[in-house]
Amino acid sequence: MADVTNPLLEPSPLPYGLPLFALIRAEHYPEALEVGMRRQREAVEAIASDAAEPTFENTMLALERSGALLDQVLAVFENASSADASPELDEIDTAFAPRLTAHADAIVLDQRLFARVHDLFVRRHALGLEPDAVYLIERAHHRAQLAGAGLDDAARAELSALNERLSTLTTAFQQLLLADTNDLALHLTDAVDLAGLDDGARSAAREAASARGLDGWLLTLVLPSMQPALTDLTSAGMRDALLEASRSRGSRGGSHDTRETLLEIVRLRAERAALLGFANHAAAVTAGQTAGSPDAVAALLEELSGPAMRNVRREHERLVAVAEASGERTPTAADWPRLSARERAAESFDAAEVRPYLEFDRVLVDGVFHAAHLLYGLRFTARPDLVGYHPDTRVHEVFEDDGTPVGLYLLDPYTRDSKRGGAWMSSLVEQSDLTGDLPIVVNNLNIPKPGAGEPTLLTFDEAETLFHEFGHALHGLLARVRFPSQAGTRVFRDFVELPSQVNELWLIRPEVLANFAVHHETGERMPQPLAERLLASTGTETGFSTAEYLAAAALDLAWHRLGAGDEVGDVAAFEARALESAGLAHPLVPPRYGSSYFAHVFAGGYDAGYYSYIWSEVPGADMMAWFEEHDGATRANGDRFRREVLAPGGSRDPGISIRAFLGREPSIDALLARRGLT
Repeated sequence: MADVTNPLLEPSPLPYGLPLFALIRAEHYPEALEVGMRRQREAVEAIASDAAEPTFENTMLALERSGALLDQVLAVFENASSADASPELDEIDTAFAPRLTAHADAIVLDQRLFARVHDLFVRRHALGLEPDAVYLIERAHHRAQLAGAGLDDAARAELSALNERLSTLTTAFQQLLLADTNDLALHLTDAVDLAGLDDGARSAAREAASARGLDGWLLTLVLPSMQPALTDLTSAGMRDALLEASRSRGSRGGSHDTRETLLEIVRLRAERAALLGFANHAAAVTAGQTAGSPDAVAALLEELSGPAMRNVRREHERLVAVAEASGERTPTAADWPRLSARERAAESFDAAEVRPYLEFDRVLVDGVFHAAHLLYGLRFTARPDLVGYHPDTRVHEVFEDDGTPVGLYLLDPYTRDSKRGGAWMSSLVEQSDLTGDLPIVVNNLNIPKPGAGEPTLLTFDEAETLFHEFGHALHGLLARVRFPSQAGTRVFRDFVELPSQVNELWLIRPEVLANFAVHHETGERMPQPLAERLLASTGTETGFSTAEYLAAAALDLAWHRLGAGDEVGDVAAFEARALESAGLAHPLVPPRYGSSYFAHVFAGGYDAGYYSYIWSEVPGADMMAWFEEHDGATRANGDRFRREVLAPGGSRDPGISIRAFLGREPSIDALLARRGLT
């Protein structure tokens, strides 16, 4: 009876299997998770205990099918707990995180199952399989080894205990950070404090305050250290207060402090790495990625840090001159965005001048969707009849140019207290020829929501983020693979950012920019001189942005190169030493994420992997240059990128895809040029 009344346990009658969000309640998740785990345990037991000789069909294909229900429920639950959390969902997350980890460990560490996979691995080239099936075996074998399948009984038991504790801690870190981020939002009651913010930003701040039942205005915090309002706020005191709130998250003491949690996470990850035979967690993680080793990562960061910091020093000198010329104080970190914008306005373009041309719906439909049509022939149809998981969620059906269905695209653009910071893509349904499923992908952003009837005007960075995240969505929508575990973005972590980075190119390409950059009030196209100044500014003033990213990547690497037994007593002191050692310490350039609010690595799965953005940007920038050299957003170019990069998903080694598209090995030169580091 339970299986019939729980909407998570029923096949959805909606198009593409869109979950029945209108019927799903928090109390449905525990039962559905229990049933999903039970069914997968039963299926895996049947595979592991099969007396027949291992074959691809009775082992690998059976494993691919075994967790279908659990994967489906987890996709919906994880989306809800990230994008629209509640105390009830937090409680479920806390209770089930260690159980789900133990469930996964019981499968990957099952010696009977590993023996079958190992047997297939040894015989893989003699089985007459297609390349994607051989690769499936190879990756499954590699993951099992990295997970500890080759350890003895006692070591596997210890490993499982560590994994369960770590899953509890990472869940706790995310919940603590979200609570502290909400607490530290600046509540303003005097309109004077908002001086410099435009009408759209003021409307969003008033809407945020109203959502909490407060008078006045509320400046909520986005995940990175540098907050968007720093560019516009006139009051130096308000800028200081906003940056202080941002940088103090998780480190103020009290019930929302994340530091003890992150220290235990680091310690246990180091212990787990030692158990697996690695010197540290970074070595264990990079062994399964294209980088191969933390030394290779450190070498790339070092190669970039010197040029980036030289640019920072030059930019700093110019900003000091700008401040002196206008009689302002010696610049602090809180002043950098405002002074940089002022200098850019004098030399190229004013961000405030551009923003009226970046109305959200025009950017989405006439920019993001338009570029996807030029490149891939995709068409997007709004489906207001389909209910998303939150009233702000928009649902679009995606078609090929000839009308063939592609999948569903959900977009949840606005920030709220129940949503974690940052921007991301996730999948509710993965494409697979084996299951016959077409994809349902979700993009989440954190754009401040204006008041009713007010336009949503984006900053240039917010528009770039939309294009970036849609690049991930395209990977999920356009990958065409046989096996669910190879679908969409299920690729190496240091390759997954490549399609999204390449998609940022279309924001500034003339054939796309000219189509969406329309003044939200007058309907006039962006004046050509302004468009030219905007395009010319690309690649300038990148010292700060590159250095703040590299600083965060260096922090991640430093934390995860600690070995078992290495003790850290003071988070701030360790952070300072790590930045100094990496040559990235500058008082005016805080890391993009401080340790105490570094959700990517202490809760988001990018542990020892935050480097992957810059690692994948090496071939990504090379591909952007290829597009620019070959006439930009043409259908022929898009078909090539789709065929060689997007469509294979995780069905082959990323290096094959990169070389197939470029026709050669990638070069770092394009990255250096794009970031102004030559």
